[in-house]
Amino acid sequence: MRIPKTALIGVPILLLLPLLVRFLFPAAEKYYLHLLIQILIWSFIYTGWSLMGRFGLTSLGHGAFTGIGAYVMVLLWNYAGVTPWIGIPVAVVVSVVVALLVGYPCFHLRIIGHYFALLTLALTEFVRLCIVGLRDYTGGSLGTQPRRFGDGISLYALQFEPDRVLSYYIALALWAVGLYIWWRVDRGMERYALDAASQDEDAASSVGINVTREKLKITAISAAMCAVGGAIYAQYQMYIGPETIAGLGVSLNIVFAVIAGGMWVMLGPTVGAVFTQVLSEGLRVTIQGSTTLQSVFGQGALALDTMIYGLLLILFIIYMPKGILGTLLERREKKRDRVAAVQRAQAAPSP
Repeated sequence: MRIPKTALIGVPILLLLPLLVRFLFPAAEKYYLHLLIQILIWSFIYTGWSLMGRFGLTSLGHGAFTGIGAYVMVLLWNYAGVTPWIGIPVAVVVSVVVALLVGYPCFHLRIIGHYFALLTLALTEFVRLCIVGLRDYTGGSLGTQPRRFGDGISLYALQFEPDRVLSYYIALALWAVGLYIWWRVDRGMERYALDAASQDEDAASSVGINVTREKLKITAISAAMCAVGGAIYAQYQMYIGPETIAGLGVSLNIVFAVIAGGMWVMLGPTVGAVFTQVLSEGLRVTIQGSTTLQSVFGQGALALDTMIYGLLLILFIIYMPKGILGTLLERREKKRDRVAAVQRAQAAPSP
């Protein structure tokens, strides 16, 4: 397999990035590493969502799977002492079971489009309400924390938050696994089956494709990735709450980030994660540091980021439906085609 030049350049940079941060920003090393870790973890989750989104399965319920992954693992650790090495697989199984229970009747009865999106939206709210309702165990709307093991750095407890460099490399490995899964799906026969089903289910079924099974497979993979991402996020943050890992806002941020970055390109969700995390952090610093905004909008200033997200989502859907990376690649391809056409015209013999 031929390794792209971008990978030969990008991989060493990613591996050396913590050292570059330490050299360039010694006073703010932890802050910038935290931002990078957030980008990598959410890139993995966004990549998991894009596996469904690219085939027309627009889910607004993946916040439920990140929440299940985080809470099942944390509760098993806090109340039963079950190591996350076992808790995360259990959380993945629970997430996949929930995804199949919701997905099977939808796919079997051909509930698609906005009806499917609304049903998954209801799933997110159901999971959030369950978390809030079980407040004696989950902490309700206030959230809860994984029980710290020793000094907070433990392979057994899968805790690594105090060491930001170690956290970065764990998040980097998780991100690489997500890209590999995306690549395998993109190169597999299931991709063509799902492409056909997204265009015309009757035609796909007529050539022997089990549409329901193929959709359930990609749904299970997507839910499992989001559950793992939610669990790792919980272990890094050492805090989970229904609004930070399982709420409707989480689901909508996932959709916005993937659309912004480009769901049909492998690195599109990663670009979306960079864009949304930098935008979110920039808005937070701007809003909190602006007395003018706070005096004009009052407490409503804290909700300006949500309004801006909504506006940007509309603009991306209208003007950049392929996302940032998808649009850039499309323009580069068109430029290459123009250059190739000019070269062919120049090479053609004159009459």
